[in-house]
Amino acid sequence: MSENTHYRSCTLCEAMCGITVTTQEDKVVSIKGDKDDPFSRGYVCPKASALAELHEDPDRLREPMIKEQGAWRTASWKEALDKAADLMHGVQQQYGNDALSLYLGNPNAHNFGTIYYFPRFINMLKTRNRFSATSLDQLPHMFAAHHMFGHQLLLPVPDVDRTDYMMILGGNPLASNGSIMTAPDIRNRLKGVKKRGKLIVLDPRRTETAELASEHHFIKPGTDVALLMAMTHVLCHELPPKLNHLDSVVTQLAEVRRLSADWSPEYASGITGVAADTIRDFAQQLHSQERAVCYGRMGTSVQRFGGLCNWLLHVINILSGNMDVEGGMMFTTPAVDLINAPPGLGASKGNWNRWQSRVRQLPEFDGELPSACMAEEMEEPGKGQIKGMLTMAGNPVLSAPNGRRLEAAMDKLEGMVSIDAFLNETSKHADVILPPVSPLERSHYDMIFHTFAVRNTAKFSPPLFEKPKGAMEDWQIMHALNERMQQRRGQNSLRERATRIAERQLTPERFLAGYFHTLSPYRAIKGKHAVAVSMKKLLQNPHGIDLGPLESKFPQQLFTKDKSINLAPQLMLNDLPRLNAQWPAGEGGNADMLLIGRRHIRSVNSWMHNAPKLKKGKDFCTLLIHPDSAEQLGLSHGAMAKVTSAVGEVEIATEVCDSIMPGVVSIPHGYGHHRDKTGMQVAKKKPGVSINDLTDEQQVDALTGNAVLNGTQVSVSAVA
Repeated sequence: MSENTHYRSCTLCEAMCGITVTTQEDKVVSIKGDKDDPFSRGYVCPKASALAELHEDPDRLREPMIKEQGAWRTASWKEALDKAADLMHGVQQQYGNDALSLYLGNPNAHNFGTIYYFPRFINMLKTRNRFSATSLDQLPHMFAAHHMFGHQLLLPVPDVDRTDYMMILGGNPLASNGSIMTAPDIRNRLKGVKKRGKLIVLDPRRTETAELASEHHFIKPGTDVALLMAMTHVLCHELPPKLNHLDSVVTQLAEVRRLSADWSPEYASGITGVAADTIRDFAQQLHSQERAVCYGRMGTSVQRFGGLCNWLLHVINILSGNMDVEGGMMFTTPAVDLINAPPGLGASKGNWNRWQSRVRQLPEFDGELPSACMAEEMEEPGKGQIKGMLTMAGNPVLSAPNGRRLEAAMDKLEGMVSIDAFLNETSKHADVILPPVSPLERSHYDMIFHTFAVRNTAKFSPPLFEKPKGAMEDWQIMHALNERMQQRRGQNSLRERATRIAERQLTPERFLAGYFHTLSPYRAIKGKHAVAVSMKKLLQNPHGIDLGPLESKFPQQLFTKDKSINLAPQLMLNDLPRLNAQWPAGEGGNADMLLIGRRHIRSVNSWMHNAPKLKKGKDFCTLLIHPDSAEQLGLSHGAMAKVTSAVGEVEIATEVCDSIMPGVVSIPHGYGHHRDKTGMQVAKKKPGVSINDLTDEQQVDALTGNAVLNGTQVSVSAVA
């Protein structure tokens, strides 16, 4: 049998690594890094092998499933789609549109067909009870961008290839391959920073990235905001602000000076555990270096002051002269520009607090409510109570706080549908599961992550395998549900039927080709852009096209009404009393242990725990604990510990090491596969425990509504 070679991008994390896939008929023979990919340059991480394992996984669902009297059976697509539409329509007809909820997992961001069709699907559902992984992750980043720059996707990324000084707070790029910093081969990119100057990491754990860094400093979980306030103090009161080309568009500098006056490095030191002279040096180095950047990620986001942290990160980069300049925080010019796209094609410019959740009045952001309130909205009777649910490529039982409460609430829903490839801890609660094709059976273009890349590139990959007869992509499933829901609502006029037929014909690939032809910033060769991007051009260049380094975008790219950058948005100012009340004595001490999460390079989402190659070796789901803390608690390496929080408890093997600071423990994200009635057999062999059986859904960042997943107070004891 002859072998065929294909070039495409890995879809399993943000890095967009180019891969060379060798196949024999319908089997994957090998997956290697593509040396000719201009962005990843041959690098590939261990996760890429999971693309083949996912495609061939015997546990992956290939036919729709219907649950009857607690037992699953396969069904035809027509029967399953009809059943799903009946359930969804029935819930809305009986209880109102908001009785049907929607949850989106983060794999949807890697699926350009979903991104293309989703706005129409949302308009059809007409529900305010929408949730996603956004409020379990990067919502504070988007919130800060919206209120400072005018658009939620104006998220600056470190110009890592040209910076000489990089400070990382709460991020571990060597495990994530970059996050809101799409950067394949990040290890060598960070080595370049260290060689040119200095790489600094602040984290409660000496992570893989910290091991590589020039310096690592422990910081108490949840206190990043105090460190950032102190650095702002230095940049306002001890050094002259360096605004560079932003001088004419920055407003409210005097207000930032006022609010940071009392936050000296000495005051913040007692809260954070970082020496005052060290904090002062961070600010001075960012200010004095010609090309420097301060970058924060998950640790600055999933905490009680996530919104303020991400606001202050922008303030610090602006005041130190490192925003929108070479080697600082910059913005991309992607070939599919979601920020400047016409309404209905790209992301909206963001909206905030147009409505609130019923029970806690948590704020909406861009049409979504915080995922931390899902369970209570299912439990609390009354108008708008969630009675039905649709999940898409998500497993919130393991990824949302207090997963045990959420799964108990899901058990009481009157109807649930999951668009998912696995019978997992969430989809097992559904009445119908609609499985999409594998990533190798659909075409691919990274709409989202080209937007956050450290270099402008473009790449399109056609399907590697022909999808099985009758199988459907995610967007086709949404379209089929859309058609059925409209028919059940009586929306069957000639115009409405014609619109549905036209949508069926306008595939994501046709949309993409049309976009390149009419709307892309690279639709013609002009100015700095030496390449015209088209579908034909991309097909002729299967390794991808390099479109050049990041460019300065402000003030032209500002979407605020007055085309200015407000350094002190009123919403941030309104949240400062909460911050000032948190540590009135300037000390961040706490009698309990503090729990943080962590990530391994072999894992992103829970389904990856069903990939045999990624599960080889030692069990990664352990409780990291410092030797001093372990000794105080009578724990030895490998012993079982009981970890208890306000909402639950787990038992887990300890891993005693000095890479985590005393008083802090860590459990990785995405485990908890001990739950029954799931179909992920490999994952069950090393089930681990879910950190989100300990996190508290009542703990949210009051400013943004984002879940607090780091800094959970727990008690730890030896298991008898």
